[in-house]
Amino acid sequence: MSKHTTLPTHFTSFEQGYPILCSKLGYTFNDPNLLRRALTHRSYDPKISYERLEFLGDALLGAVIAEALFTFFPRHDEGKLTRMRATLVRQETLVQIAEKLELSSHLILGVGERKGGGRHRASILADAVEAILASVYLDSGDIERVKGLVKCWYETLIGEMGEEKVLKDAKSRLQEWLQGNKLPLPTYTLMDTIGNAPNQTFVVACTVAVADCTPITETGESRRIAEQKCAERMINQLNKLEKPKAL
Repeated sequence: MSKHTTLPTHFTSFEQGYPILCSKLGYTFNDPNLLRRALTHRSYDPKISYERLEFLGDALLGAVIAEALFTFFPRHDEGKLTRMRATLVRQETLVQIAEKLELSSHLILGVGERKGGGRHRASILADAVEAILASVYLDSGDIERVKGLVKCWYETLIGEMGEEKVLKDAKSRLQEWLQGNKLPLPTYTLMDTIGNAPNQTFVVACTVAVADCTPITETGESRRIAEQKCAERMINQLNKLEKPKAL
């Protein structure tokens, strides 16, 4: 599809978007209903939602990524491989893949979820990516198909890691930064929870006992995501200090 082609905000039916998504995946389903299920949120129909597929897809993705890292980085120890895998399978990375596939246009959501911004909800997009992996596996019965799909999605990211850009999560990096400078560890405080489950927003503050360093407040769909956002911004703030000193 050319860069000038604009997809609709969402397709009016699964059938309308099906050939476009298959083209992006490089795979045509023997049973299209498996892909339909992978795109269906429980708000539309809890009996045929993607949740079971997401469970299987999560396991498949973790195993395929683990094998790829094990093969590509024979000198890395278990700890480094684990951190690399965590980066590659985390929600933020899956959302990037979903955006490349333009999955928001294909999601099948209930009215309430659509009105609530579900098409762009990170958790839904990430779950759908994993569910699609499972749907391809079940439809083809071929783990090599899954590996091919994962390779297509992740080849560049894994290559970047090969240049020693081993991406630890922000909280781990912040902790190591502080320990490396012999400074106290950070404190994360849940300040507020907005809305009702499953559409809550968590407000978290991060503080460090470092002179000239102000608290950071962030929001997220989970407390973990909000904490990671805080940690990332805190690292940026600390890196601007010439000689960080404990309070």
